[in-house]
Amino acid sequence: MSRVTLYHAPQTRSSGALVLVEELAADVDVVVLDLKAGENRAPDFLAVNPLGKVPALLDGDALVTEQVAVFLFLADRFPERGLAPAVGDPLRGPYLRWMSFYGSSFEPACVDRFMKREPGPAAMSPYGDYGTVVKAVTDQLARGPWMLGERFTVLDVLWGGALGWMTMFGIVEATPVVAAYVERVASRPASRKVREGDAALAAAQAAKRGGASPA
Repeated sequence: MSRVTLYHAPQTRSSGALVLVEELAADVDVVVLDLKAGENRAPDFLAVNPLGKVPALLDGDALVTEQVAVFLFLADRFPERGLAPAVGDPLRGPYLRWMSFYGSSFEPACVDRFMKREPGPAAMSPYGDYGTVVKAVTDQLARGPWMLGERFTVLDVLWGGALGWMTMFGIVEATPVVAAYVERVASRPASRKVREGDAALAAAQAAKRGGASPA
């Protein structure tokens, strides 16, 4: 079987993919990029992903980009931990719904909110309006403790990390339901390990850019 390589930059969207690798106990190769040094714009990486974005993933010669696609791929590539409902499982549909909802509705709504942009005409907007999007998510979380109720899945790695960032920057309100969910995900060993590792990587990269040795 071919090797999987994940391209990662600390404290970015790819951090969630790295958390998922830990949750899956997946044996993958990780290539670390320094975005502030422009390594994502270097020809070698642009040959992998012309958009210069992480996460990006290679399974042999097969390329997977886009955060949601990377999550879906990893869950199916390493099924032993059962973090994705299988085809035929009653939770498979809701799982796909909320995976897709993240990229197609939630993140566009949050970016527009942060940029103070109007969503556009209802017939053209991919998400309708920000308030409805956030209410749909929080109503689902209220059923808890996880996105699909009692079962922890890939969804929670995606949504827990995303809501952590969104509440940190004040884009989404840290209501009791949202804050408790973020804490449940953040307190998991995989999340803690990546958070600590990312902090060390970021410090080492900053020291390298400054010409100093990391402490």
